[in-house]
Amino acid sequence: MASLSKAGAALTALREDLSGAVFAPGDEGYDDARTVFNAMIDRRPAVIAQCADEADVVRAVRFGRDLDLNIAVRGGGHSVAGMALNDAGLVIDLRRMHGVTVHPGAEAVRVEGGATMSHLDRATQPHGLATTGGRASTTGVGGFVLGGGTGWLDRWCGLAADNLLGVELVTADGARTHANADENPDLFWALHGGGGNFGIATALTLKLYELPEFAIAMVLCLPEFGPEVVRTYRDVITHGPTEAGGAVLYVTGPPEEFVPPHLVGEPVCAALLTYAGGEQDMRKVAEPLLALPHEAEIVGAMPYADVQCMLDDPPGLRNYWSAEYLTGLPDDLVDVFCARADTLPVPTGTQHVLFPQGGAIADGPADYPIPYRDAPWSVHPFGIWENPADDERCVRWVRDVRADVRPWSTGAVYLNFIGDEGTDRVTAGLGAENTARLAALKRRYDPDNVFRFNHNVRPA
Repeated sequence: MASLSKAGAALTALREDLSGAVFAPGDEGYDDARTVFNAMIDRRPAVIAQCADEADVVRAVRFGRDLDLNIAVRGGGHSVAGMALNDAGLVIDLRRMHGVTVHPGAEAVRVEGGATMSHLDRATQPHGLATTGGRASTTGVGGFVLGGGTGWLDRWCGLAADNLLGVELVTADGARTHANADENPDLFWALHGGGGNFGIATALTLKLYELPEFAIAMVLCLPEFGPEVVRTYRDVITHGPTEAGGAVLYVTGPPEEFVPPHLVGEPVCAALLTYAGGEQDMRKVAEPLLALPHEAEIVGAMPYADVQCMLDDPPGLRNYWSAEYLTGLPDDLVDVFCARADTLPVPTGTQHVLFPQGGAIADGPADYPIPYRDAPWSVHPFGIWENPADDERCVRWVRDVRADVRPWSTGAVYLNFIGDEGTDRVTAGLGAENTARLAALKRRYDPDNVFRFNHNVRPA
């Protein structure tokens, strides 16, 4: 750690040199700048550098290295483990860098490192184009893509990482570099699931797809019909086209206009079918779901960017998530999944979610560090609540879901869905052979493990 006089002089210089803003403890705006999505995270960085451009990122990295500060990188700030923050270190905050440039003719988009899904989707939608994005509009694009990236379109056009065409990076020594299929191809490979281990992504270029229409069907059912809902949804996905996606989820009925008053604050089983196409074709696929006994429904065409906001959760709540990827969805597993819904923490924002995979996910490149690709289903217990008194029961419930389904688990996991669950789970999220290859690349690009506030791969 640098001396106080050196640190003070360096901080003064950073404030003068940075085009963006710099916050330190005691500054007006510091507490807002250190707030992240998960209210369970309360960390106090020594310096927060809100960068306005790539040159700012270079300056910030060099500042942190000169003072031997731990460095965390913030994009959307959605990491459930709070990896966008640290204590007494430097946070390089990219949120001012949220520009999106659409190239319709090339069916590609350049997205700056601090952009969220809302920035991306609102920019591409006027062109009738889209790509796989996260299921919340406030999720950061950078961390989402570099971690693999699963969303409503993934069965149709693949995981987000499968659509990564290039990355602009600032490395641990403050140098600028590019990675794509032709330039630094080994680094490009690592960025398909290896997360933020290899540098700060100041911009990403993604492949786009024509999506002039999008449609959904959602039915809200009483929990006692849950097993029938899950089996019906399973069959719809199994026999339906890859354009069909969505989820089955148990939730507390929210106070929304489409939710009947008798379901508000009560457990509900919902089946959501998303469709990368028009309403008429979607209705044919959704027929078995719409025939289920249900209390309410939403059916029709809806802009994709609007669907991306449907499951948004407000910041400032407490979060604990995990996931298991499954070998299949037999009837006995359906029963286990639905039985666990009986203990759903109600009323909270907690969601008991079952996602389909298959389609373009399974057909994507097999050599990326994405070992969960072949799993046909995933369970995602998504704990979210407001009262700290609920911490124990909500965390325990998430862990109970994992334990319930473990007999059907492939052992692999999508790291963006989990918090800090230890090094074994990081290996499970990358694959053992991939982890060894990534560790060798880490030694080359970040030998001092500067970028370690992430699902970390240690240099080897």
